[in-house]
Amino acid sequence: MAEANLSVPSGVSVEEIRKAKRGSSALVRVGKYMAVRVLLLAVTVVIGLYLTILIANMGGYVDEIRRGEIRETISQRTLTDPALKALEPDERVRRLEELIRLEEKRVGLDRPFAVRSFNFLAKALTLNLGRATYMSSDAGSRQVRLIILERLPATLLMTGSSSLINFFLTVGMGLSLSRRYGSWLDKFTIGLSPVSAIPAWFYSLFLILIFAAWLGWLPYGGMVSAPPPKEPVFYALSLLQHMILPLAAWTISGFFGTVYAYRTFFLIYSSEDYVEMAKAKGLTSKDIERRYVLRPTLPNIITTFAFLLIGSWTGAPIFETVFNWPGIGRITLSAVNLYETAVIVGTTVIFSYLLAITVFLLDFFYALVDPRVKIGGEGRNV
Repeated sequence: MAEANLSVPSGVSVEEIRKAKRGSSALVRVGKYMAVRVLLLAVTVVIGLYLTILIANMGGYVDEIRRGEIRETISQRTLTDPALKALEPDERVRRLEELIRLEEKRVGLDRPFAVRSFNFLAKALTLNLGRATYMSSDAGSRQVRLIILERLPATLLMTGSSSLINFFLTVGMGLSLSRRYGSWLDKFTIGLSPVSAIPAWFYSLFLILIFAAWLGWLPYGGMVSAPPPKEPVFYALSLLQHMILPLAAWTISGFFGTVYAYRTFFLIYSSEDYVEMAKAKGLTSKDIERRYVLRPTLPNIITTFAFLLIGSWTGAPIFETVFNWPGIGRITLSAVNLYETAVIVGTTVIFSYLLAITVFLLDFFYALVDPRVKIGGEGRNV
């Protein structure tokens, strides 16, 4: 009643005003949701990175290891430095302690670990990763950023290609088996699904033994032949040849289990009442799959695809080691063995940002592909 008494401008209906108010309310709701979502993801990233710093430093124990290394290195100088040998014993001890103190100050060990950890967190969040202590890039640089960027393309090429091939094969195969429920191929896939528990590097060993060591058909080490071909065409052919075994091993691992999961997933949606209703209306099988099977499952498929993509940035340490593949996984494994905190945190911060951005964007993709989903949670009918 109160709304009816409001003065309405000429040419503007009450219904148009109501729509404008609803639109304004929706924008406010979406804005609040985005702000809260960004804040929660930012807090999660900060906490995750700080925990990574603590774990990589073993709660500060790595500092004690480095102090011991500094003391041992400088103490050995007494055996080779004539100037130190010429000093009196007491003076030599004082000089060594001074050199140790200066070196600890240079690398930042003169400050408490708690202070250093928060400073390192602030730098990591801005991707100011500094210099590595022990590791270096192939070009000789100790900049953590360059060490990671040097290995990232190789990882994206191998694991990214493998993940994409595996994803499209498994989704297509799963959809095909859902149409052939109970067939011999369906039973064959179900029977082989337990072998997906075996990691990819295990299959790599067998493929290398058969196709590289025994038959001698394919290479298995590195990205290209040594020395690398100078012609771009031959370089690309050598690269493709070296990728066959890694791609095959990665695809075999998890293939049957993933196909079985998708097949079961599609079967569940295929047995819904609205699918039976669509069949009764005389819709074709392709229309039923597109409208009533694939469309409701798109949020789950998109989620799987998104996490496969960002998972490609982390590499596979053992898998890359088996194939001598110069990727992120191998340098992460080396960084763990060398207590190279900067490199460990560097690879983690990249994945953290990718994960946060992906989780944030997925809500919008869900709203685009599924009309039941409303950004902000209102109007959800599931």
